Amino acid sequence: MFPLPGVVLFPHAALALHVFELRYRTLVRDALAGGRVLAIATLRPGWERDYHGSPEFHELGCLARCEQVEWLPNDCYQLALRGLDRVRFGRVQREFPYRACEVEPLPDAPFEADDPLVAMEREALLAEVERLAPHAAEVWFAPPELAPDARFDAIVNMLAHRLRITTAARLELLALDSVFERARHLHEHLRRAGGAASDPGPGVGRN
Repeated sequence: MFPLPGVVLFPHAALALHVFELRYRTLVRDALAGGRVLAIATLRPGWERDYHGSPEFHELGCLARCEQVEWLPNDCYQLALRGLDRVRFGRVQREFPYRACEVEPLPDAPFEADDPLVAMEREALLAEVERLAPHAAEVWFAPPELAPDARFDAIVNMLAHRLRITTAARLELLALDSVFERARHLHEHLRRAGGAASDPGPGVGRN
């Protein structure tokens, strides 16, 4: 497992990582020798005090597949990961050279892509993305890249991964088993983000 500060990965979302620590370079080599899959965990607050040891991490995370790997001249790696499945971390099986944990898959509740409510929520999310386009740098960690025919769950998860909300809020979204409920909560975050971006408030300026 690869625990990171402030990173909450969702299924379908893309994550770029520069891997330079020896323990995680070892993890990458082991993942590439197997199924190219590793687990992304989110470090709990206070991780700085024990970063080179075993800092605590949140119980929810996401499996990720290494889609692209660049081996750099300094023996580091540049990775392009894609989120696969939500998981709950269980017992730590080992600490060295990197942590390995038991994981419990957390499948999303099924939904019908042609359900009118799902279609309406999908279009509403896309409309919010378009409306927020002028404020992209204030709303997104990185602009979401959505294909016109992207699946509903892919849209929801990619937006949740990129939206500038707190780590705790993203973990709350990840914890929801229903993609539809995740979309509804995400929609509220987008509305609030849009309001904050468009109205700086009295006495507040922008550079």
